Amino acid sequence: MSHNEIIADWFDLYGNDVYHFLIYRVGPAEAEDLLQEVFIKALKGFNGFKENSTPKTWLFSIARNLAIDESRKKKTKKWADTVPLDTTNEPKTDTSPETILDLNESTNSIYQCIQLLKPNYQDVIILRGIKELSVQETASILKWSESKVKSTHHRAKIALHEELRRCFSHEETKSPRAIR
Repeated sequence: MSHNEIIADWFDLYGNDVYHFLIYRVGPAEAEDLLQEVFIKALKGFNGFKENSTPKTWLFSIARNLAIDESRKKKTKKWADTVPLDTTNEPKTDTSPETILDLNESTNSIYQCIQLLKPNYQDVIILRGIKELSVQETASILKWSESKVKSTHHRAKIALHEELRRCFSHEETKSPRAIR
């Protein structure tokens, strides 16, 4: 089997999982492009793949590194977004109408709350809580010890719970049903 065929098989097997990780990590607007980049990097780096880990964990590691790079790019470009260069264009949105339709209200709220967490918490919440990877797989992807995965996951769940409580209590005060 050629490298292209193997990567194509991996795309069929793990593409959706990697895509969902990227949506939670960088947002829907960048997720598709990064998904393609993950598999391009996997194809280019196939000879460097050592079977110390599963293909899935290797692909998630690539995705995580690309997501970190994307976040860094966003931070450096963020200052440019504060000063509009061309006032004739409408402001850009991060989500397409299709994506908004795909995400229901509570999923969108959870996604937004996850985005408020620090990056390590985001990673462990997505990998352990949403993608339901094992502690071992998560440790391999994040290059952490298993005990660090467990403790960070615990802290991340507490932080997410607090964010969700803040987000949903804020929404309830804006909702007409909350006024009785």
